[in-house]
Amino acid sequence: MVAGVDIGGTTTQVALCGEDLNVLDRLEVPTPAAAGGAAMVGAALDGVRLLLGRTPGRLLGVGVGAAGVVDARAGRILVASDSFRDWAGFAVTAAVEEALGVPAFLDNDVNAFLRGEAAAGAVAGEPHVLGMTLGTGVGGALWLDGALYDGPHGAAGEIGHVPGFGDLPCTCGGRGHLETLASGRSIAARYGERTGRNVTARAVAEAAVGGDPDALAVYEGAGAAVARAILVTAGLLDVTTFVIGGGVTGAWAFVEPAVERTLTAEPPVSGHPVRVLPALLGGDAVAIGAAARALTELRRAGPA
Repeated sequence: MVAGVDIGGTTTQVALCGEDLNVLDRLEVPTPAAAGGAAMVGAALDGVRLLLGRTPGRLLGVGVGAAGVVDARAGRILVASDSFRDWAGFAVTAAVEEALGVPAFLDNDVNAFLRGEAAAGAVAGEPHVLGMTLGTGVGGALWLDGALYDGPHGAAGEIGHVPGFGDLPCTCGGRGHLETLASGRSIAARYGERTGRNVTARAVAEAAVGGDPDALAVYEGAGAAVARAILVTAGLLDVTTFVIGGGVTGAWAFVEPAVERTLTAEPPVSGHPVRVLPALLGGDAVAIGAAARALTELRRAGPA
């Protein structure tokens, strides 16, 4: 078996997977983000041990998907938001390997999301894909020639922070990024600007269900922006398959029509049809993707 771990800001998901990536057992525990990196990894390790205690088999390796900018090769967190204490600089894989005695591998959570969907989800078997997560922020990752492409600096596919989407300030310090229109946080903010109401993204979705014109307009803007990002990717890389996940996809019925209208009005120059697919694995995607990374690396290394 391999273990896949998804360390998020609020919860940590742990899954034990067989060699075909079927989930044998899973659990969710709170992430002690305010207690520091050692406590966060410790909570994940406790989860792995609990699953191992109730699932027969031998653990071969562990994959971890983590929020923040990571050095996947060194297995270390490089940059983390202020939601996490003592997370930037933390050597994740070294801590896991020392505790469990098996190889461990680290990915950014969005890269792990795409690995999961490409291995066992909505885009299984697809050679070229852009994955996009519309959550608190907007993340992106690239799958090229059947493998994750993270670029020379680990930031390939970060479509959420490409400018050209207006002039609103972004959480990263830039302006006019896709994230300012299509993230859950931004959907709530754009709705607040229109209505003067301070509400959550979930409340905006509920308002859209009720036909609120301001909520529908905000989702229209988000969908059009996502489509423009898709067209930029299709034009630059000739990638025409996209998988979209994250919490905002719970309101996909309001986002998708604007995506489709924009793509129909201005198709890619290649003339090849664009496919935009909702993610299939839900909350398991990052953990399964992390497990898939571990399996890939273990197979590459050969028999132990």
